[in-house]
Amino acid sequence: MRTTAEVTLPVTLARDDGRPLPVQLADALRGLVLDGWVPPGDPVPSTRSLARAASVSRGTVVAAYEQLTAEGFLTARPGSATVVNPRLRALHPHPGRSGPEPPPPVQGRPLIDLRPGRPWTADVATSGWRTAWRAAANDPFGTDPAPAGDAGLRTSLADHLRRMRGVHRPAEQVVVTAGAREGLTVLLHALGLPGPVGVEEPGYPSLRRVPGRLGLATTPLAADAEGLVTDALPERNAPRVLIVTPSHQYPLGGSMPVARRQQLLAWAARHDVVIVEDDYDAELRYTSRPLPALAALDDPDEGRVVTLGTFAKTVGPGLGVGYLLAPSRLLPDVLASRADLGQPVAQLTQRAFAHYLTSGELRRHVQRIRQLYRRRRELVTEALSGLQGGRVYPMDGGLHVVIETVRDESEVLARARAAGVLAGRLSAHWSGERDDRSGVVFGFGGVSEPELVQALAVLVAAIDA
Repeated sequence: MRTTAEVTLPVTLARDDGRPLPVQLADALRGLVLDGWVPPGDPVPSTRSLARAASVSRGTVVAAYEQLTAEGFLTARPGSATVVNPRLRALHPHPGRSGPEPPPPVQGRPLIDLRPGRPWTADVATSGWRTAWRAAANDPFGTDPAPAGDAGLRTSLADHLRRMRGVHRPAEQVVVTAGAREGLTVLLHALGLPGPVGVEEPGYPSLRRVPGRLGLATTPLAADAEGLVTDALPERNAPRVLIVTPSHQYPLGGSMPVARRQQLLAWAARHDVVIVEDDYDAELRYTSRPLPALAALDDPDEGRVVTLGTFAKTVGPGLGVGYLLAPSRLLPDVLASRADLGQPVAQLTQRAFAHYLTSGELRRHVQRIRQLYRRRRELVTEALSGLQGGRVYPMDGGLHVVIETVRDESEVLARARAAGVLAGRLSAHWSGERDDRSGVVFGFGGVSEPELVQALAVLVAAIDA
């Protein structure tokens, strides 16, 4: 008969506190973990024993444990005791505890990875997700897929764009891709590999490396806190293609106001420019509803905007499903390019994701993770509120934070790495000659909340050192 050693914890709940008992209990246990009363890997009391000790119902303890498990403080496996996440480190090891010391960070393998671009994927595999894949598995291949993608998925994507991005377009204008970079490759081939491609400066390094791989030069164009600076767009020698992130400029985080969007469209019409709208992080807004896509202002037939979208942040990068939305005048060339290059997304994946979209499960998932990311954003805001050695850029959306630092970014990042935290360089987002800004870019999506709390303490110390 399996037995589990009893664990006694100093937990006190107040009936007149005003907060629900499960919330009080979760807060108390969270503090005990962070203070080192229960070291990483140690078991916590069984739900029944803690309920007796705290004079609450077992349901109260179950609710508190479920919350802490979702946050990453606890881990539970069927048939085993619930334990404190072994990956954690106590912020303030309690002198009364004699648990094992956490291992030092291994060079090349930081303890906590805050590099940007990593979402939280632990909560994707819900019953709705599994149902979608079972439904697709019942008929994994069906008819031969069209080059543009599965018809059902294209219809679902068109409906998703209408609901979430304010773009009313027929499914025929949607092309399934394996992500933004693959979609950009298809488009550039469709345009005959035109001359230099305009990119935002600073901008998203991954996407702007694609033109170079195809033998195309890039032209840096200034961006600021409100996105691309449209007043500075060239009237001579304009690029044939321009890549922009109007809903959430990367990395500075601004959203392009309507006046700039209209000015950009007018400029593109004058110079016959194709605007590639990278719809990066558009659905992850915290201070307002997601902004409509730039394509919502464009003509659906003779327009200039091609929208690239992906579900790497809302679902996960491993899904490998994205879309390209093009006006009618560009569709023949895009479809010909797609047919020549082939459809890289497995039909089973397309059919499963179409079911996931149509069932409404993606919308429900996005609502859940917005709440999760909003809570993490509050942790970041609180931790950085007293920062002395840097300026924090606005965090209206997305999963990353930009801090312009007084100290040289190399020194800051070296200190953080030595303490077990890896983050990104602000300077990496300039394509060539950059200004004299130095800073740190880090994400808060790909780690648990207790890991985030610990990493924030390290980053603040490194910046203010």
